[in-house]
Amino acid sequence: MNILEKIVARKKEEVEAAKEKVSLKQLQYYRHYHDKVPSFRESILSAGSNGIIAEFKRQSPSKGAIHAGATVDDIIPGYAKAGVSGISILTDTDFFGGHNNDLTRGRDLCQLPIIRKEFIIDPYQVYEAKAIGASAILLIGAILNRQQALELASLANSLEMEVLFEIHDEAELELLNSYIQLVGINNRNLKTFEVDLEQSIRLAAQLPGDMVPIAESGIGSAEAYFHLRSAGFKGFLMGEYFMKEKNPAAACQTFCEKIKEKTSTL
Repeated sequence: MNILEKIVARKKEEVEAAKEKVSLKQLQYYRHYHDKVPSFRESILSAGSNGIIAEFKRQSPSKGAIHAGATVDDIIPGYAKAGVSGISILTDTDFFGGHNNDLTRGRDLCQLPIIRKEFIIDPYQVYEAKAIGASAILLIGAILNRQQALELASLANSLEMEVLFEIHDEAELELLNSYIQLVGINNRNLKTFEVDLEQSIRLAAQLPGDMVPIAESGIGSAEAYFHLRSAGFKGFLMGEYFMKEKNPAAACQTFCEKIKEKTSTL
């Protein structure tokens, strides 16, 4: 059993436990359930947007602790001040050290669109994302079939959330559907964990024209950012690059300023 299979197995247990603890009806009474949330697509495509989606995560299965003890209060306002286009917040606890409360707090702290970064396999999690204040949900092609992808994305749209659908190879292009607004292409091979920007560029060229391409993982320099942007990517999800620093918000600020300065000379 690989790490992705372990996460999904654990997630099935978590979802069943969550359903017993909080019903769908109860989720509708959460204070953010009926909020109108900002659009990720609009934010990324707006004039002057840098497309950066700054991620908040404390750890990962492959890297272990990245920034243990990090708090949303210390980082999210700084990300917003830096001028990013959106925020990504990990809510998985066992493998990434996150919590639903991180996203709810993030929603209280900024007006930017927020993606719930989670391993979503059940409709309950989509309702849960709405209740905690998400603007969009992540769906991962590697753990879903076509019918699941369609049902979960459709449900998200009906709840006025957008969908970031993550793919890793050509086969997962078959899972895309009309309820998906953004397609995240993971630059990291899940089997070897090597980063291959050219593979991502090849996949992006095969996307339907109405879907916004988002580069994920392995963006470790301004050069990589501009290389991907010149290839047609509109969004750039960056987490570890910022979170590994003592002050992630300051690192984000520096990167955004570098991008802005170089953009002005192009």
